[in-house]
Order: sequence, then structure tokens, then C-alpha cells
Amino acid sequence: MGKPEHPDMDRLLAELRHPLRRELLRVAIGEKEPISPRDLALKVKKPLSNVAYHVRVLAFCGGLEMVKKTPSRGSIQHFYRAAVTPEQGREALRRSEEKNGDAAGEEIS
Repeated sequence: MGKPEHPDMDRLLAELRHPLRRELLRVAIGEKEPISPRDLALKVKKPLSNVAYHVRVLAFCGGLEMVKKTPSRGSIQHFYRAAVTPEQGREALRRSEEKNGDAAGEEIS
């Protein structure tokens, strides 16, 4: 599953109106390995149910992509990675934060 050459940035920008989605995309872009919603929830210190919902929204709009599923304690754990390049992600986050009047977020490595 490769990164799209031309992601729908307008759709991604619309979904990045929510601050938790911006934070989740920022974390995912900084990760070298795919990350599960559970691990994202631990990193951002938010409830798993909230994080899982926003991860699905980001996946639906093309900001994240699911790269694998693994069985875990009687259920299936999903793993995601950023579906945009770090440069595209930084630009989308910058534009979203400007549009929403937020202070610039932390730097993405």
C-alpha cells in the first residue's frame, strides 16, 4: 500500500478541523513503524474509543492508511501509517491550524 501521489488535500483539510485529528496525524507522521489506535491513545493521553473513531475518519479521508491487522486477545488490532508524505502532512497541518486560528503545532520530524 503506497502513499497516494495526489491525496485529496481539500478533504483532508476539512477533517483536520478537529484538534485531536491534527494531533493524531502529527504523531503518525513522526512514527517510523505503523501504529495502532491503542498506542496512539497512549501517546496522546486520550480514551481509546475517541482515538479509534478519529483514526477511522483520517483513514477514510486519506490522511492515514491501514497497513496490517493482527489478532490480539480475541480481537483484531489494526495498524496505520500516514498516507501523506511528511511534507504534505506538515503543509496540511499548517493550513488547517491557520484556518482554525490555532497556534502552530509542534515540529514534525
